[in-house]
Amino acid sequence: MTMTEAAPVTEPRSDGVEHVDVVVVGAGVSGIDAAYHLRERFPDKSFTVLEAQDNRGGTWWTHRYPGVRSDSDLFTYGYRFKPWRGPSIAAGEEILAYLDEVVTENDLERYIRYQHRVTAAGWSTEDRRWTVEVTRDDTGERLRLTTDFLWMCQGYYNHTKPFQPQWEGMDRFHGVVVHPQQWPEDLDYTGKRVVVIGSGSTAATMIPAIAEKAEHVTMLQRSPGYFFAPPSTHELAVTLRALDIPEEWTHEILRRAYITQLDELARLSHEAPDDLRAFLMESMRPLLPEGFDVEKHFTPKYRPWQQRILFVPDGDLFAALREGTASIVTDTIDSFTETGIRVASGEEIPADIVITATGFDLSVFGDVAFTVDGEPVDFTERITWRGIMISGIPNMAYVFGYFRYSWTLRADLVSDLVCRLFEHMRDRGATTVVPTIRPEDAGMQVGPWSDPENFNAGYVLRSQHILFKQGDREPWTHMLEYEQEREILPKADLDDGSLVYS
Repeated sequence: MTMTEAAPVTEPRSDGVEHVDVVVVGAGVSGIDAAYHLRERFPDKSFTVLEAQDNRGGTWWTHRYPGVRSDSDLFTYGYRFKPWRGPSIAAGEEILAYLDEVVTENDLERYIRYQHRVTAAGWSTEDRRWTVEVTRDDTGERLRLTTDFLWMCQGYYNHTKPFQPQWEGMDRFHGVVVHPQQWPEDLDYTGKRVVVIGSGSTAATMIPAIAEKAEHVTMLQRSPGYFFAPPSTHELAVTLRALDIPEEWTHEILRRAYITQLDELARLSHEAPDDLRAFLMESMRPLLPEGFDVEKHFTPKYRPWQQRILFVPDGDLFAALREGTASIVTDTIDSFTETGIRVASGEEIPADIVITATGFDLSVFGDVAFTVDGEPVDFTERITWRGIMISGIPNMAYVFGYFRYSWTLRADLVSDLVCRLFEHMRDRGATTVVPTIRPEDAGMQVGPWSDPENFNAGYVLRSQHILFKQGDREPWTHMLEYEQEREILPKADLDDGSLVYS
């Protein structure tokens, strides 16, 4: 069968329950990547992609707030197999258009079922397959599929319920309070006084866009983050395109250039954090208003890259500060008032609109209820296998990208390993694979999903109690960097005893 021929999508069964070889959950960046690799590497496998939303794109579909854009360069956030042709930092609609091209060019649309929300997944050892329970959000219909392998690509946070703190007095505020994840299409902020609570990538992205129309925007932060202001278009990209270099070459060259830059930032964050801190601080000073208090508003309490460095292309946030259309208050909230927010210092910040860019909460595998042979799975008692599978869970892989590098760099590596695992199982004549703690690993020290000394963003620390664990040795760890995993994962031994086949 050639790539242009139609691969089987489903297998009818006499009981009316559909069966597919692989169920992919999620049609965001990770799910589209998985579908591409399945179609490319296994044209004879049947698979389907189940997406709870009414369109593709995951985050890029659900996030509609002004100025939404990538906080990673698109030469590494874009797929390895699909050249990126736009600016290094791209708007949400540009990323969606890119994903649409991937779906169309690779005939993936017919595999995707929108508004199909997976609610439960049960593994049967006797049947050697998963039963997947699905609710169609458009019709309310309940469906059931069976599959040999479950590939969880649903992303890492709750799309329907953002993290929304409650402050004293919110009920008496006469203005509008909105979370970016639930942005109303009809919200008009023209000429309004806007307060954005938060200092993460959402706030940094949104404030310059809102400042173009609002009377004034105030970023109210409890503590600062690290910022870096690269050009929106890499000068190397300009040179290569002027030379009429093929886009595939430009994509690969720029990809390598950005990876080298990220490698250096990762190295400095561990080996010379004070030097990296000084570099980031000094690179901001010329972009800020004269006399701006950098120490108060832009000096974090944590070391660089213990949380994400916030990329502001062409320094657009700093431009808004210079122009006076935006300002920063670093303080804690005392209470909301009828006309704004009072902070601990006693200052009251007037507001017509308050945007709570306070982040999101993680969800464990899309909050799907998992069982194995009828027993509910408690993921807090499980350990990750290379950040790709879970101990004791048969025939299930998941995609979780990088915090510091682009998410998609890891999605590609995970797809490669999962496809290699499929080939290995075929060669062994195995139908089941289960990550299993080896006797020599039985007494290893088990730690939280994320070591706070490594990465301590609020949304990670808030979710430690619901997530699986990691061990103190390979292959039971994760949170490695791309610099390490691009060497480790392609060579990972699938017969080291940590995977049990049958």
